[in-house]
Amino acid sequence: MLRLNCDLGESFGSWKMGEDELVIPLIDMANVACGFHAGDPLVMQKSVKELKKHGVQIGAHVGYPDLVGFGRRSLKCSFDEIEAFSIYQTGALRGVCRANGVTLEYVKPHGALYNDMMRDDEILRAIMSAISKIDSSLKLMILSTCKNSYYEEMAKEFGLKLIFEVFADRAYTNEGYLVPRTQEGAVLHSVQEVKKRIDMLKREGKLLSIDKKELSLRADSLCVHGDTKEAVEFVRVIRSYLDEV
Repeated sequence: MLRLNCDLGESFGSWKMGEDELVIPLIDMANVACGFHAGDPLVMQKSVKELKKHGVQIGAHVGYPDLVGFGRRSLKCSFDEIEAFSIYQTGALRGVCRANGVTLEYVKPHGALYNDMMRDDEILRAIMSAISKIDSSLKLMILSTCKNSYYEEMAKEFGLKLIFEVFADRAYTNEGYLVPRTQEGAVLHSVQEVKKRIDMLKREGKLLSIDKKELSLRADSLCVHGDTKEAVEFVRVIRSYLDEV
């Protein structure tokens, strides 16, 4: 079954981002910011309590230490640094979950870290190593590509299982990767475009690249970003599509 996930808990201090309270009842999985690219301890706690109330699976949304850039800037970090800050962030949210009587289910890297791990096996291995050292029952969410089997074999080395995701509101390159946000058309803002994408994905297991090339992608989970102005509308549309028999 295709599950809907969304990035949440991205407010911190007096700065508010997203409409989490409207999105949470409509999703299956939530990627909660862990304080490095967004979020703070109080927001994490509030998010976990609200997600528990609605029975939503919780994942740690770990990112580069880059609040100013919202984690969307690549940082040159060593294997040990990436492993350490992934352990730090995942462990923090796992602690909040335990304190509130719920279980952390998975890890999903954020922004530039997510893109970098899909292009650099050393970064991906550092993240896998971090997760395996915390709890190998935690799953890792990664971008679905033509290399899924390769990534599954890598995950086995660390005793991990993967969740393959497809993005509802991001454009894809012909190679099956996300179009950089610096490029025009990287983010979809049309509800009709999103509807067409979900319909094709459900019927054929495919979606179109930015150049209209067909991409066959395994989809365990479908992501909508919570920081766009269309987020709530997109989530409502996709929820109704996914619930159709």
